[in-house]
Amino acid sequence: MAGGLFALLDDVAALARLAAASVDDVGAAAGRATTKAAGVVVDDTAVTPQYVHGVTADRELPMIRRIAIGSIRNKLLLILPVALLLSQFLPWLLTPILMLGGGYLCYEGAEKVWERIRGHEAHAAPVAEAGEDAEKTMVSGAIRTDLILSAEIMVIALNEVADEPFLSRLVILVVVAIVITIAVYGVVGVIVKIDDVGLALTERRSAGLQRLGRGLVSFMPRLLATISVVGTAAMLWVGGHIELVGLDELGWHAPYDAVHHLEEKVHHAVSSVGGALGWLVNTAASAVLGLVVGALVMVVMHLLPFGKKPAAAH
Repeated sequence: MAGGLFALLDDVAALARLAAASVDDVGAAAGRATTKAAGVVVDDTAVTPQYVHGVTADRELPMIRRIAIGSIRNKLLLILPVALLLSQFLPWLLTPILMLGGGYLCYEGAEKVWERIRGHEAHAAPVAEAGEDAEKTMVSGAIRTDLILSAEIMVIALNEVADEPFLSRLVILVVVAIVITIAVYGVVGVIVKIDDVGLALTERRSAGLQRLGRGLVSFMPRLLATISVVGTAAMLWVGGHIELVGLDELGWHAPYDAVHHLEEKVHHAVSSVGGALGWLVNTAASAVLGLVVGALVMVVMHLLPFGKKPAAAH
């Protein structure tokens, strides 16, 4: 009897270790998938604060909360079922779909570069008007924009875990959707309140706190500008890398092999920091390819009669 009990306890312990290993695997895969979507995540973080530009301070966080709820609905109720069905029954479509998303990222990045060269703002901030209807319109526009960005995030994440079993894919994508939504809109909530905190500090009696408050207020535009630049670079890098890997998977190996060969050459040439330099080479090559692809798409889009980008898609 005791032997049977110990055997049962051993089985339970083995199952517990297996479950723990599975959780670790899911966590690691979710982490990889989230990292791969970095370009879109940064852009999402850069875009959203501008949808609450001009509204009263007491309405900023409620609006962000509504946009975040719409974002999680986009990911879990609309995008996730379609992505899982495709991965289960039409997995060969994932690479072309991913490349379309990558092309869109390249297009967005190249257009932002062009707008900077021309001296125009990359994102025109919506002007907030008084009234509940105007707020609903702005939130709806933000959620529509989020649908595009969320679709790219989820497809990139799905491609990273396409070889996992169906249930693991489901759990990983749910984790990615929740983590990214919380991260993006949590950061956005902090960003839009920086100037409010700064203004509050300027009204304190302490001269040091007043200086800190003025510094925070003046820092806010620079922070948004920095996020925008990083977002543009990340979109070109991620979009270009998606195109590079996609071309290789579709049978055109030359571009991927050339970049990989250059990366390996740099890696072995400098032993101490070769890994980091190799990654930088790959990233720079992907960004250049992304800029070229984006410029080509931009030219084609502007030549087409329907090629003007809708206002909702930032």
